[in-house]
Amino acid sequence: MSTYRSLSDPELVDLLKSGDQAAFTEIYDRYWSIMYAHAYKMIKNREEAKDLIQEIFSTLWLKSHLLTEDTNVSGYLYTAARNRVFNLMSQHKTRHDYFNAIARFATEESTATIEHLEERDLEAAVEREIQLLPPKMREIFELSRKQNLSHKEIAEQLNLSDQTVKKQVQNALKILKPRLRDAGTGIAILLFFR
Repeated sequence: MSTYRSLSDPELVDLLKSGDQAAFTEIYDRYWSIMYAHAYKMIKNREEAKDLIQEIFSTLWLKSHLLTEDTNVSGYLYTAARNRVFNLMSQHKTRHDYFNAIARFATEESTATIEHLEERDLEAAVEREIQLLPPKMREIFELSRKQNLSHKEIAEQLNLSDQTVKKQVQNALKILKPRLRDAGTGIAILLFFR
């Protein structure tokens, strides 16, 4: 094992590509604490930082055969960590926080200003909630609201009864309205779900 400590990163990568577990262990030992500190600095959560770094090293081991001879292992690990941190941060941007920001803005500003809310942000908020609907309900709802198809047209297209389509749209509205209203986007609901 001590012989591996004296190897350079490119030498370790070369051994790792052939499935050398000792080379992987040396890379792990060499970079784990640095990568953990890097991830923790960005996400400020010890457990999530540990999990994130474990995933990166697991992926490195599982995909080691895909590495090239000129792979810079430290660059590879830093890039992987940065990308996973960004993904994690976007997941943490919870809907609740997003909707609270819109609600705060709406209560602080005049009705005239509310009209100037960026339409795409509003649409994105509504779209996120639509994507959480059950698949068949979402499909029917999108055909109704986005493609402006009648219940009859949707029923024919999906080989369903008119009544089933009507019920699915009603159920979707029952789910969506409270979620969006509770999150402070009541104005958006009136515009989108009239």
